[in-house]
Formats: sequence, structure tokens, C-alpha cells
Amino acid sequence: MKTGINAWSISSDADFETAFAAASAAGFDGIELNVDRSGAHALTLDTTDAQLDDICALSEKYGLPVSSISTSLWSGKLGDGSAESLKYSERLMTAQLRFAKKLGAEGILIVPGGMSQTVSLAKAYKNSLAVLRELAPAAKEFGLCVGVENVWNSFFTSPFDMARFIDEAGEPYCAYFDLGNVLAFSRPEDWIEVLGERIKLAHIKGFRLHSGFNAGGDWCDIADSGIDWNRSRDALRAVGYDGYVSAEVSKCDPEQSFEDYYRSTREQIDAITK
Repeated sequence: MKTGINAWSISSDADFETAFAAASAAGFDGIELNVDRSGAHALTLDTTDAQLDDICALSEKYGLPVSSISTSLWSGKLGDGSAESLKYSERLMTAQLRFAKKLGAEGILIVPGGMSQTVSLAKAYKNSLAVLRELAPAAKEFGLCVGVENVWNSFFTSPFDMARFIDEAGEPYCAYFDLGNVLAFSRPEDWIEVLGERIKLAHIKGFRLHSGFNAGGDWCDIADSGIDWNRSRDALRAVGYDGYVSAEVSKCDPEQSFEDYYRSTREQIDAITK
């Protein structure tokens, strides 16, 4: 497995070159970039080919591949069922795929869901599937994986839910599995066993339970997490996963330098994956 870091984990005032330089110096194997509305090291829906060429040059200069393209912009758009959201979803997914293809990334991250006072879970599930099936033919043309991630939106509360959704969506959809996002109520290794070869990309973060499942917890450094990393690593190996395990974390110690934080994060992932 390879170590990665999401650009959100890097100091928010770092520009693209500083982000690539820092991640490379810390020893990461790759960096995940994000599509946002703005930011010093963010792609946007208006990012040009010339800007992507500059990022490609940085990737080559620092020997640091772009692993995948994430985003904060889904915000339940897949599930609300409106024509406006379908149009937006097509624009966002196409942009992510275009960026990923240009930058040599393996895939992208999307987030289904969209429950609200007027959209039930059943409707959000149906609507999200309909959008993904609508966009599948165009997405397939890029030849990349489109990773559906489990996040804190109550859409996936079981690995069986996630596996079923991905299977019903069909190609090119796969699992972008976040190990830390399930510990509050279940064991990551159980999700890995059920999702199996559907997992094509992975996020890692630390989470520490207060007193058992469904009793709350706190974000923490990866090494301080309540996750049984040995079992999770063995589960990933058992399903044949050898891709990026990308940190999506924040610096917890205000006294720690960013350089030490990056290096420590990479060492913590190394201790789990190598």
C-alpha cells in the first residue's frame, strides 16, 4: 500500500508548490487534491488546462503523483432529485474526472446522500442511484474509478448498504472507503471484509471512542485512534487492496511544527500499511 495525504491536511495558506514540496519532503507517495470554491491549493470548477499543466509540472518536479481528486462541493446534490442538481452533479463530476485524467490520478471521490425535511432516505437513495446511472456512460469514457465515499451524513450506516449501492450503480463506481468514518458505530475491518474488491481508494484518520460504539468520541492523531490498525491492515491485504491510504487529518498539537506534523502523519501510516 502507498501513503498519501489530502491537501486539506496541509496548511491552508500553502500554495500548490508549497503543498507539493511539503508532502514530498515528508515522504508521502502521493497527494490528493480537492475541488473547492476557493483556496491557496484548491482546484475550482473554473481551473484551466494551463493551470493543470502547472500542477503536472509540480508533480514531476517533486516526484509526487496526484493520487485522486476529492471535493467539498457535493452537499447532498446527488439525492435531492431536481433537474438543477442533476446538471450541477454532471458539471462537478465531469470537472473532477477531467482534472484526474489530466493530472494522472487514479480516480475521484463523490458523496451520495441528500436527506432533508422533504427528501427521505429512501428518496435520496433512489435519486442518487438515478443520477449516477445517468452519468455512468460519460464517466466510463475517462477510464477512471469513481469512488463513492462513506461520510457522516447517515446515508451509509452499514457496509451492506454501501456494497449494495455500488453494485446497483454499476461501473465505473467503486468504494472510496474512509476507515475513520465508521468507528463511531462499527469496526472498519468488518466494512473492509464486506466491501472487498470494491475498495479502490482509501482515507485514513484517527478517532477515539468515549466508551464504546454509539457513545460518541473525538478526532485524534492516527496513532492514538481506537481503530485496531493491525486488523484493518490485514483486512485490506486480504481483499487485495494495494492502493493509496491517504491521510485526511488536522494538526492536533498547536505547538507542533507543520513539518513535524506531516512527517509524523506519514510515519503513522507507514507503521500501519508497510
